Amino acid sequence: MSVLVGKAVDKCVNLIKLSVGSENVESLAAWQATKPAQTKDGLPRHVTRMWPKREAEILNGGSIYWVIKGVVQCRQKVLRLDEVIGNDGIRRCAIVLDHEVIRTQGSLKRPFQGWRYLPVSDAPPDLPKGRASEDPLPVELNRALAEIGVL
Repeated sequence: MSVLVGKAVDKCVNLIKLSVGSENVESLAAWQATKPAQTKDGLPRHVTRMWPKREAEILNGGSIYWVIKGVVQCRQKVLRLDEVIGNDGIRRCAIVLDHEVIRTQGSLKRPFQGWRYLPVSDAPPDLPKGRASEDPLPVELNRALAEIGVL
């Protein structure tokens, strides 16, 4: 058990989010390398309207898993949550991420809005280091394999 922000924390939870507009992992990384997608200290971030209620669990080793073209393809470690006030005066949450994008085994995911919590037990495993540069299976093949129970 660890202590985080004055609270005892003994578990971790991840986030899962659609990467709208990304064609692949490389295009996600390319977007994150642009100034609008970065914090002042140069880290990639994703700004969202809702602040996670399970903040301590996310910051206890959690990652954000990215769904690209209907498939969970990668993850990034969540480093912190920053408050961002928009031009409209509304408070938002910037999910600040590690630069490293870790490829995961492909896992089909239906579309959803916003982000969701993803229990550690439900998260797809990372690809082994030697396979991290492999292209993911085509979505149609991945879907067919999942339907017959291979994935």
